[in-house]
Order: sequence, then structure tokens, then C-alpha cells
Amino acid sequence: MSFLRPLVFAGSCSIALVAFAACGARTDLGAPELADAQEDAPIDHANKDVVDAAQDTIDELPTIDQFVDSPIPTDCPDAGATLVYILSGENDLYSFYPPTLAFTKIGTIACPAANGASPYSMAVDRQGIAYSVFSDGNLFQIDTANASCKATSYQAAPDGTPFHNFGMGFAGNQVSETLYVADASFNANSLGLATLDTTTFTRTFIADFQPELPRCELTGTGDGRLFAFCLFTSSNGSQIAEINPTNAKVIADNQLTVGNPDDAFAYAFWGGEFWIFTGPQGKTTVTEYDPIAFTETNVATLTATVVGAGVSTCAPQ
Repeated sequence: MSFLRPLVFAGSCSIALVAFAACGARTDLGAPELADAQEDAPIDHANKDVVDAAQDTIDELPTIDQFVDSPIPTDCPDAGATLVYILSGENDLYSFYPPTLAFTKIGTIACPAANGASPYSMAVDRQGIAYSVFSDGNLFQIDTANASCKATSYQAAPDGTPFHNFGMGFAGNQVSETLYVADASFNANSLGLATLDTTTFTRTFIADFQPELPRCELTGTGDGRLFAFCLFTSSNGSQIAEINPTNAKVIADNQLTVGNPDDAFAYAFWGGEFWIFTGPQGKTTVTEYDPIAFTETNVATLTATVVGAGVSTCAPQ
């Protein structure tokens, strides 16, 4: 594949829909460190030359390292938490089981959202509870067992400000997990990484991505690794970047051929591979991506506009 480079071990969305303004990967979306020279480089979100330089730096990064077996976190439940959950712009919640490629519709969510607001992104915790940000910036809590939905006390950022919409994903360790969110807006670079406390529903900014990233979706693992899947904004293709969750620095990068700038998109990590959901309104293709072999395989389709995907950090690595 023309975008892919030889493996180097480093050591360790949405479509511009007419009917849907969402992205969670989305429809409207939206370890080792860099050299000190990159740490000090100023970030100019409006300067195309700086954006191009950031992409050049991405091209020089190592590819994603191998995944190793890690102990299962101690707070993982037994039932159903390792399914991938899918949320569509049509408000339908599905489960997806990678070994069989089977989709199962759980139900249609009825979140108390404002008129016209639709799902933008989704993440799922170890107890099987999903969190979804909608196109109006509000955050809802969804039970993956029955698709019931309720509002949270999260205060949405005003439209046009950072983190009005965001990609989202959990990363954890043996005893806890953290919800990370990446600012996302259509056809613009992300304004950085933050955490979102699911008890107080407060957001804490971490840093700008270094180098900059476009609109991205997040997923993570039970051993603390955090990854961003981002569509290129001016050409077909995409990238998966490994992110240092403490400082938002990009520490590894794999470039893919899947996706185009107008796709709805979402993804999740399961079983050592990334499961990527992309496509135009009303149709989604599932791509299985092996980050070690650099293989992209289209394995399934779904007649729906997938704008969110989430998986527990209890999922196999």
C-alpha cells in the first residue's frame, strides 16, 4: 500500500451530512516523545505552512509498536463488556463482535436532546455505560444493555469554541480508566486533547497535539495506550496516531488508504487490531486494520451512518 512504511519498533467524521451534523468520529467532525525542537515549536492553527510542517513531522515518526499481552484490569465485569458498540446518525445502537463480524441492534436511543441534535461521538466504559456527545455539544449517558439514555450535567462549550464537539475514548490501567476527548471541527485542525471526568462532568485541558492533527476519533487500551484515527482533510486516506496521554504528543503514526474527507467515521481497538467504520450517509464499511502487518481488509458492511464507536478497555489486546 503506497502510504505505508517499513515497520520500526518505537518501544512501546463525519461526513458533511445534510441531515446529520454529527461526527464522533464522525459526521461533522469531527511513550517516546518528539524531539525537543518539536516541543518548542509554536503552533499556529491558521497557518497552512505550519500545518504542512506538522504533517512532515508526522511522516518522520515511527510506526505503531507491537501489542503485548497485558493482565486484565481488576475491575472488568464478565458480561458483554468486550463487545464493540456502534451508534448511528439515525439514533440506533448496535453491538459488533469482531470474531464473527456480527452486528446486533440493541435499540433506538431517545436522548432528551434539542430538536435537530444528533449523535456525534461515543465512548464506552468498563461497566458497559456509553457516553455520547451530540452535535449541539451536550453529553448523554447511554445504557448499552437496552439503549436507554439520560442527560448528564456536562456543560457544553458554546458553538464555535474549542471542544464544542469532540472525538472520545477511554484508556485505562489495572485499577482505573480515563475518558479522553479530542477537539473536533469539520475541515480544521484539532485544538487539542483533554480529559472528561464522568463523575463531575468537568473537562480538563491537557495540551495541543504536537504535531497538529485534523479531526480525529479516539480509542484506548487497558494498559494505558491512547490512539487517534484521523481522516486527511485534502485527500483520500487517513492515519492512526499513538498519543502520549499526559502531554498530547504524537509518538507513532501509521498511514492508511481507508477513508475520504467527507466520510462519517468511527473506530475501536479490539484484539490487537483496529476496527474502522467509514462511509457516506446511510452506508458503512468495516475495515479491519492490522497495525503490525499494515493490512487493511474490508470485512463487513452496515446499512447505517456510523458516527460513534466505543469499546471497554477490558477488551482483549
